[in-house]
Amino acid sequence: MLISAQDNHALLNKYVLKYESRDIKMTDNKIAIIGGGLSGLYAAYLLEQQGITDYVLLEARDVLGGRISSASIGSASTTDGASATDKVDLGPTWFWPDFQHQLDSLIAELELERFNQYDTGNMVIERSPHEAPVVMRGYATSPPSIRLIGGMEALIHKLHSKLSNTQILLGKTVSSIQKTNKNIEICFQDTADPDVIHSTFVQYVLLAIPPRLVENNIDFVPALPSSLASQWRNTATWMAGHAKYIAVYDTPFWREAGLSGSAQSRLGPMVEIHDASMPNESAALFGFIGVPATARKSLTNDQLKAHCLNQLIRLFGDQASTPKLTVLKDWAQDPFTATSLDFDEAGHHGSAPEMMATDSPWQGKLIGIGSEWSAQFPGYVAGAIEAATAGVSEYIHQTTQAEK
Repeated sequence: MLISAQDNHALLNKYVLKYESRDIKMTDNKIAIIGGGLSGLYAAYLLEQQGITDYVLLEARDVLGGRISSASIGSASTTDGASATDKVDLGPTWFWPDFQHQLDSLIAELELERFNQYDTGNMVIERSPHEAPVVMRGYATSPPSIRLIGGMEALIHKLHSKLSNTQILLGKTVSSIQKTNKNIEICFQDTADPDVIHSTFVQYVLLAIPPRLVENNIDFVPALPSSLASQWRNTATWMAGHAKYIAVYDTPFWREAGLSGSAQSRLGPMVEIHDASMPNESAALFGFIGVPATARKSLTNDQLKAHCLNQLIRLFGDQASTPKLTVLKDWAQDPFTATSLDFDEAGHHGSAPEMMATDSPWQGKLIGIGSEWSAQFPGYVAGAIEAATAGVSEYIHQTTQAEK
């Protein structure tokens, strides 16, 4: 169903009133990529491989990577002696080459080092507050879960290093996208100076952020078709309601006790725990927190971290009581990942929504390329690669047809 002309006129008035009192600075590009996570960077990489460099990439955060994020171990920078690979993943950790072939090929092409998730030894099970944790025979995952040296963030850094375009802009929050007769105007603010509205005019838009964030955070003029907007709004953002806790140690003491570092718990706050150690670097354990996002809001980060550490002591003994570093990443509190709709989501990988608008002024002008739009791996790292490939292929197809 299309939006009425009256509704579109109201949206346009809202757009004008919002920005008429602010300074506007304008630039021109052919393509806008909104989002500097893996899908946005890979789309830029694919475009440049086709000789297309007339694009601008707008990322709201002050770093690239989106939900792919790693914490460095130690307080020193790499130039001060800290290892560039001594990191722990705050977002996605694994990929599976046995069936995620395109991602596997990219990682090989970029010559990134990989290793198997450590799962040798027994695991610990915690069933009840009335029973002590029990040690059970562990098992190896099949197909194996694979990690990257330096964390999944290494993929982001390597892709970025391959790009020649300097119009990769950080701290830029897109607020509106307006289609005019000849082009598309994208308005965005700089987090360092939000009173200045920047504007870029393009012919095509690649949306490399989750569909729910697109629908929630960006004003479209004219409005998106209501059915498409509803699909995007109701597509849960993977990890948006999740939180991870990491404890870093000097040595993987659990391995010396014959444990893999894997644990499962019905007591919590973490429901699933794994070894997060990097080869020849610091040792670490990480866990997925099972407390819902709405309930986590009643605790401070320090309180939640204390509960997680106490759980590690219950599961792995007193040696777990003295980590050299603890990290808590609550993705539900990240405004560039989650909306209020994500607080009560179950956190499963859902079906992909439609990537493009049809039968509307937006037809052939914008396409969703974030991981949630992947048909095969929605929400996964591999999904970002698949969706970006589909989006760039569609753009090239449309431009080729237009030139005939």
